[in-house]
Amino acid sequence: MLKQGLYQKMLQKLSPQQIQLMKLLQVPTAELEQRIKEEMEMNPALEEGKEENEDEIVFTEDNSDNNDDAPSENDELNNEIDVSDYIQDEDIPYYKTSSNNSSADDEHAVIPISSRKTFQENLIGQLGLASLGDTKAEIAKQIIGSMDDDGYLRREVSAIADDLMFSKNVKTTEEEIEEVLRIIQGFEPAGVGARDLQECLLIQLKRINSDNEEIKTAIKIIQNHMNEFSKKHYSKLEKIYNLNDEELKAVIGHILKLNPRPGNSMSDSHRLVQHIVPDFILNNNDGNLELSLNARNVPELKVSRSYKEMLTTYSQGKKKDKSTKEAAQFVKQKLDSAKWFIDAIKQRQETLMNTMSAIINYQYNYFLDGDERLLKPMILKDIAEMVNLDISTISRVANSKYIQTPFGTFLLKSFFSESLSTDSGEEVSSREVKNILQECVDNEDKRKPLPDDKLAKILNDKGYNIARRTVAKYREQLNIPVARLRKQL
Repeated sequence: MLKQGLYQKMLQKLSPQQIQLMKLLQVPTAELEQRIKEEMEMNPALEEGKEENEDEIVFTEDNSDNNDDAPSENDELNNEIDVSDYIQDEDIPYYKTSSNNSSADDEHAVIPISSRKTFQENLIGQLGLASLGDTKAEIAKQIIGSMDDDGYLRREVSAIADDLMFSKNVKTTEEEIEEVLRIIQGFEPAGVGARDLQECLLIQLKRINSDNEEIKTAIKIIQNHMNEFSKKHYSKLEKIYNLNDEELKAVIGHILKLNPRPGNSMSDSHRLVQHIVPDFILNNNDGNLELSLNARNVPELKVSRSYKEMLTTYSQGKKKDKSTKEAAQFVKQKLDSAKWFIDAIKQRQETLMNTMSAIINYQYNYFLDGDERLLKPMILKDIAEMVNLDISTISRVANSKYIQTPFGTFLLKSFFSESLSTDSGEEVSSREVKNILQECVDNEDKRKPLPDDKLAKILNDKGYNIARRTVAKYREQLNIPVARLRKQL
């Protein structure tokens, strides 16, 4: 049964300005410039550059044609749009509506972008030397286009035959595709066109001098005992091929020199190095920590004065038809959006500085010397309580921001860690335990790597109360494989 009635309830909603601020908090400095440019493209009332000192613009309203007793269309428009919000006031300097994000000493350099050939284009260029007919050339192009970025052919031969029939009206057989594929597998770089890792390694091994006994043994191992090799069951391989440790080490050495991702062999030499742009810069000035926000390459922002004058012109005009009102509303909307965006940028800077200052105060001894043993356990809640912000806001700041210190550049998230207790009852950071764990793995005997239970015992002997499963969790976080996969001859 449907029933109609009045109900009162409380809801918590985020305003558009709050949503915009939350999104800007997540944006690191390296991407903030692009985000500002996107906003300027969408909103012509938002401009870049410093505001020049100009005389106050005074606007007068002409109401001579209006009836004093009856409300005019002019009054209706002025009631909808408060022009005084956008006209310069003597108590509020115009620079207050601009955002200065850079220094006069900053250099604005443009990084050139280099172009390079992909490995698919390189393979297409080698087709001309293969002397293939028209049909086989189309098959070869289809095969090359079906390879992934690593140089592997992941599609089934039957699927390639179907693609050729439906897209290019080329009728072929699986045998003919296999024949063309073998030709492509002879191209450079060695190993392209393989269906899996085993085939990729075999293609590369067979190109090496086949009279070498070690190469012959390597081919047999990959061809017949790939599973034992990948799982590092070296003792089994030694028994099967009647080899000692040194002989097997020499054979495996040839295999380890091969490229498991031949498609990336060209791009590796042209790979662009991704530079980390710090969001904060921390300097130690004779024991005094000085924190600054990195605003390099971020343009200054201001609200367009021409749009303000346009809004005033609309409000003072005598003609108040529907199109004029719509134009005035559009200008007002763009001005509001520009002011909100500049305010959001200012709030972003203030939130970032407050959060980073709280982290530095909490970890003051660490930031003085950079000794990770001085790093105290710290969670998001600790900083949220210090700056009186929500935990989710602190998480947005910490997840994607970097700080440049005298002893390195770090992700803010790395300063947050769990606490572990020692035998003396003292609480230490889990980051300190991870460093000790990494040292144990680095210094272990690679012939007999330490399993998780022995690593846990070493840490317990050092006074850290830690279980084997916790060691396994930290090892995975450090991207350290299990003991069996760390084994070396």
